[in-house]
Amino acid sequence: MSVLLFGVSHRSAPVGVLERLAISEHDRPKIVDKLLAAPTMSEAMVVSTCNRIEIYAVVDAFHPALEAVGNVLGEHSGLSINEMTAHAYVRYSESAAEHLFTVAAGLDSLVVGEQQILGQIRGAYASADAHRTAGRVLHELAQQALRVGKRVHTETGIDRAGASVVSVALHRAHGVLDSVGAHARRGVVLGAGAMGGLSAAHLAREGVDQITIVNRSVERAQRLADNINANHPGVTAVGVGLDALPAAMAQADVMMTCSGSVGSVVTVAEVHHALAARTITTPLVICDLGLPRNVDPAAARLPGVELIDIEGLRGDSQAQAAEADVVGARAIVAAELADYLAAQRRAEVTPTVTALRQRASEVVDAEIMRLDARLPGLSDAERDEVAKTVRRVVDKLLHAPTVRVKQLAATANGDQYAEALRELFELRPGAAESVAAPDVEPAALGEQADRDGHR
Repeated sequence: MSVLLFGVSHRSAPVGVLERLAISEHDRPKIVDKLLAAPTMSEAMVVSTCNRIEIYAVVDAFHPALEAVGNVLGEHSGLSINEMTAHAYVRYSESAAEHLFTVAAGLDSLVVGEQQILGQIRGAYASADAHRTAGRVLHELAQQALRVGKRVHTETGIDRAGASVVSVALHRAHGVLDSVGAHARRGVVLGAGAMGGLSAAHLAREGVDQITIVNRSVERAQRLADNINANHPGVTAVGVGLDALPAAMAQADVMMTCSGSVGSVVTVAEVHHALAARTITTPLVICDLGLPRNVDPAAARLPGVELIDIEGLRGDSQAQAAEADVVGARAIVAAELADYLAAQRRAEVTPTVTALRQRASEVVDAEIMRLDARLPGLSDAERDEVAKTVRRVVDKLLHAPTVRVKQLAATANGDQYAEALRELFELRPGAAESVAAPDVEPAALGEQADRDGHR
C-alpha cells in the first residue's frame, strides 16, 4: 500500500479553478466517503485551505486510484479531467510524503513560513480520524508532518515576521489607504472561524479601534468580539448577523472576508449600496481571503473600492522568507523525510521476519514430532530439553540475519532484502502481507502521474 497525492494550489492553478475544487468542512466527509467507495483505496484525508486542495489516499493500485480521485473531484467541481490535469500535481509514495512535509513546514505556502497550515493539516487529520478514514499509514504520515512543521518553526526563523495571508493582505490595504492620506480606523470581519479570528486580531494590533464581526451565527460573532475586547484594550468590537453587513460596510475603511460559505456572500449590488450610504470619503478596501471568494470580483470595478484577493497576493515581497531560513527548513524536511522512510521500510520488513520465524517454528515442531515417533521412550524432561536446545540453535542462527535485514531495510531499495528472505526460505506467498494488514476496513491523469507512479 502506498500514498497517492492529488492536489491543486496557488502555485498550479488560478483562483477560479481553486474555487470550483474547494471542499468545505461540511462536504469533506462526503468526498472522503466517495473516495473510499473505490476498491483501490483504504484510507483518505482531504486538506482544503484558502489556497490549496489536496487529497491524500492510501492505495494498492496507482492508476485506478488516480482515476477514481479524478471522477470524484470532477463530479464535485464540474471540471473535466483535462481541465483538472492542466492545473493539478500528482505525487506518489515517497514523493507524496515529501510534499506533505514541505507543506507542513510552510515552504509551499503563499506566505512562506506561515503557521496556519499546521492547524489546517491537524484539522484535516482530525476529521479523517473522527470519521475513521485514516488508518495506520495516514496516521503515521500526518503525525510526522506535524512534527516537521513544529521543528521548522522552533528551530528556524522562517516565521520571525509573523507573516500570514491575513497580515500580507492587511499590509497591502494600509498601502492603499496611505496613498490617499487615510488611516484604517474602522474594520469589518466577515466570518468568525479561525481566519476570522486571525483577521480581527491583526486589525486590532494594527490600530483599528472599531471592529465589527459579521457572521451567520451572531453568538459566534459576539464570542469572537468579546475575545478581541478582552485582549486588546482600547478596541471596541461587536458581533452582528449578516443583515447588519451593509451598514457595517458603509462605515468601514477595511473589510476582511473569510467566510467558508459556498458562493459569493457579498454581491456587487450590496457593495454599491454600501458606497452610496457612506458618510466618509476614504476608499473601501476589501481583502477577500475566502475560497470560494466571498465578494463578487466585479465589485473591484466600482469607484471607491479596492479589492485585494488571493490572486493579487501572489509574489508579494512580504510573503517571502529569508533565504537562510528557507535553507534551514528544507534541511529539516530532508532529515525528517529520511527518518520517516527508514521507519516505513523497517516496518515493511517486519512481517517478512515474522513469517520467517513462524516458518522456523513450524519446522522445529515437525522435527520434534518425528523425534517422538523414532524415540518413543524419551521422558518428558528429555523431550523438553531436546526441544529447547533445537529452538535455541534456530534462534541463534536466525538472530544475525533478521537483525541485519531490518537494518538494511532502512536503506534505499531495502525492500529487496525482504524479497530475498522470502525467496531463500520459500515463505508462503501472502504470509507477510497478511501479518501487515492494517486495522481498518479498506478507495490516468497526465505525464506527471505516470512519472510519479513508477518511482
